[in-house]
Formats: sequence, C-alpha cells, structure tokens
Amino acid sequence: MTIKDAQTTVDDWIKTVGVRYFNELTNMAQLTEEVGEVARIIARRYGEQSEKESDKNKDLGDELADVLWVLICLANQTGVDLTEAFQKNLDKKNSRDATRHLTNEKLK
Repeated sequence: MTIKDAQTTVDDWIKTVGVRYFNELTNMAQLTEEVGEVARIIARRYGEQSEKESDKNKDLGDELADVLWVLICLANQTGVDLTEAFQKNLDKKNSRDATRHLTNEKLK
C-alpha cells in the first residue's frame, strides 16, 4: 500500500464507517494520546523502567499504526498530500544533512 492508498483508504473508512472526521483539535489531542501509548511501550520495554504486567501484551506495531491512522486523518482533513510532503522532506534532509551525520563524532 502506498501512502496515497493509505490516505484514500482512511478517507473512505471515515466517510462510510466513521461518519465524519473529528475536528482537527480533537484529532491533534488523539494523536498526542496515541504517541503517549507508543512512548509508554518504548520506555518500559526498551528503557530502564520495568514493564507492568498489563503492558506486556501491548502490540507496538498496532500502537504505531494508531499514530499513523490519526496522522493520516489530520493530513486528509487539512489537505496535505503526505506523499508529496514526505518527498519534499526527504529532499530537504538529503541536501541539508548530506554530510552532517557522517562528520558527527558522537555517532562514531
């Protein structure tokens, strides 16, 4: 599935099953909530905190997909073509950071 396909799929789902998009502020709050759930898993599974029993069966992939879903919702409702935006962002990184990381002593 391409990014464009994902944007179309989410839009179709919202319009048929979800009735309508939540407003942008609600989706922004929801995105923050979903990122927090990812952070909790990462902090406990890969960080120094112990993982609670109730968190051990949490699916990181599913939580990341929740983040992606809400991000796509926000892109759709604000008219952002994520394929185009991602390509422009990659081009920026490739020109701005072409040698930056290669010369960073902290990464060696």
